[in-house]
Amino acid sequence: MAVMILCVMITLLLLGFPMMVPLLVASLAAVVVYYPSMDPAIVVQQLLGGIKPAALVAVPMFIFAADIMMRGQTANRLIDLCMTFVGHVRGGLPITCATSCTLFGSVSGSTQATVVAIGGPLRPRLLAAGYPDAFAIALIINASDIALLIPPSIGMIVYGVVSGTSIGELFIAGVLPGFLILFMFCGYCYVASIQMDVPMLPKATWTQRLQAIQAALLPLGFPAIILGGIYSGTFSPTEAAAVAVLYAVILEVLVFRHLSLADIPDIAVSTGLVTAVVFILVGAGAAFSWVISFAQLPHALIQDVLALDANSGHFTILFTIAIAYFIGCMFVDPIVVILILTPIFHPVAVEAGIDPVLVGVIVTLQAAIGSATPPFGCDIFTAIAIFRRPYLEVIRGTPPFIAILVLASVILITFPEVSLFLRDFAFAE
Repeated sequence: MAVMILCVMITLLLLGFPMMVPLLVASLAAVVVYYPSMDPAIVVQQLLGGIKPAALVAVPMFIFAADIMMRGQTANRLIDLCMTFVGHVRGGLPITCATSCTLFGSVSGSTQATVVAIGGPLRPRLLAAGYPDAFAIALIINASDIALLIPPSIGMIVYGVVSGTSIGELFIAGVLPGFLILFMFCGYCYVASIQMDVPMLPKATWTQRLQAIQAALLPLGFPAIILGGIYSGTFSPTEAAAVAVLYAVILEVLVFRHLSLADIPDIAVSTGLVTAVVFILVGAGAAFSWVISFAQLPHALIQDVLALDANSGHFTILFTIAIAYFIGCMFVDPIVVILILTPIFHPVAVEAGIDPVLVGVIVTLQAAIGSATPPFGCDIFTAIAIFRRPYLEVIRGTPPFIAILVLASVILITFPEVSLFLRDFAFAE
């Protein structure tokens, strides 16, 4: 069965079909060929069941909030805040870029929205300062991937739904790893700026800094509302997403007045199109996962092919998971990889006594790395579309950043406390 499913999927992908088609056709083919007595309609039932969890309501809400902020003033205000404090140090401009991506990621949860919102205004500044375009683009697409770790993370929501792990705990656990990667990126930017001999920018005055703080104070309320509300028990992650949309509308329409109420329906239509694609992928992935689970293919893959079981050791299991997700996300959309591989690896990790929140952070980090890794990282093609640069130029500067992200993965696997410290503190009884 595994060979047939693989052949069907590869054939359809080579013919140019979008990913949801190979998932659904392979699922139906497996049921029809190997279980002729089973009603094929069960695949449709599993597809609909995959998008039923209430937690998935948070996905379109966070996408909607990100779209509103991307078209508004939030990104520019966050960039100005970072520039006034670190713009004058060696490597200040790329450090500002990495920090701005992290801050915007903490209010959007979307890597692609971060590439557009932060990369658009900052890439020309980086080029004007003397940084090579390959470095600038690689920095933007890789720093944007921190958005998958810093809450609200759409990847963590999908993983939480598939694995049954607390989304609130995943959100809290992603904070320290996200900032760890930010600090590692900043260190690399500092060293690279010295090697490139890029001149430093003028230092901002404290008056300018206070003005930037005042301008960015309300946008910084997004992570405070999301994390503070979940941590205090005021609302659930799903309710936090609805609050984020309301807050975004109030800021951009009533406070900043960069958008009008007439703009909201157009933004909602754009959000609806993106959400439709995401939910079709989620439903198709759920149906595919059910079929392979019913056929016990994950059990055969884990034990017969990978020789992995609960006695394999935490490091072996986590490194295997990291490698599998990393390779998968290089070729396929991270959401699809999470949907397909989580039912395979999650039971083994739980049986081995590994904290599922730690597994979720490791998985989300691999999704982040894969989003900017050749050949088919989704952020690469977003950058190609936005910056209008050829594929080879976009990926030329990525290896150092990918190496940093891989090193971060090793650190998180070797020192789980980096991921679990804030979770254990926030949810301690």
